[in-house]
Amino acid sequence: MSEHDQSSDSKTDGLSPDEQRRAVRQRYARIATDDSSCCESSDSSTTDREELNRKLGYSEEDESGVAAGANLGLGCGNPNAIAALEAGETVLDLGSGAGFDCFLAAQEVGDSGRVVGVDMTPEMIVKARENVAKNDATNVEFRLGEIEHLPVADRTVDVIISNCVVNLSPDKQQVFHEANRVLRPGGRLAISDVVLTAQLPSDVHADPDSVASCVAGASPVPEIETMLSNAGFEQIRIEPKAESEEFIREWDDERDVSDYVVSATIEAKKALQ
Repeated sequence: MSEHDQSSDSKTDGLSPDEQRRAVRQRYARIATDDSSCCESSDSSTTDREELNRKLGYSEEDESGVAAGANLGLGCGNPNAIAALEAGETVLDLGSGAGFDCFLAAQEVGDSGRVVGVDMTPEMIVKARENVAKNDATNVEFRLGEIEHLPVADRTVDVIISNCVVNLSPDKQQVFHEANRVLRPGGRLAISDVVLTAQLPSDVHADPDSVASCVAGASPVPEIETMLSNAGFEQIRIEPKAESEEFIREWDDERDVSDYVVSATIEAKKALQ
């Protein structure tokens, strides 16, 4: 089987792009309104949530520094940990959810910086905007939109972060083209996401729940590298995290999905010219 045959596009051929987006939007609308997580059971304790945060790479200071309600436990890593943010920078979060990573980024860039979160789920945008006031985050704003068509002007962003969201897109190549468009020359990409490590079972390929739960849409590392290069990125570095199997295996009650996907850090830079 060729590399293209294993791509996320071929695996989700049973669902149209609109069906994929609908599945994702419905799932995250439910999460936004009932405070549950796609990555943990409804009876998870506070201790379980704290343990998950440590596995994702968040410190106790990260957790305590953001008001309750912004961290829904939806990620597969901590993009801020690799973003090396500096005061005064403009940061864009793709698929910002309730805003947890945005509020952490806002603390790093300070009052002279700016953070914009984009999410396609109206319920998440409502929740995130409520959290702005709770966190007194005057340098953070949230915009409704799809990451394939960002509501952001050309060359206005220094750093793009994202946490387990690009895999949900039915057109990842367009996502990376858009990311390159909005970045300033020399701007950087710092993403936590899942990557495909083995061919998924056939019954997962067109399953809306698997698409919406960060599994069926994952792409293999070589494919992501190619898409980033095609979009104009340089200095591409993708580092799978084997230790993420510990929490990924809890994402599905019916199968161990860590046999097929693993969390990874994805870094790249836009050319200076």
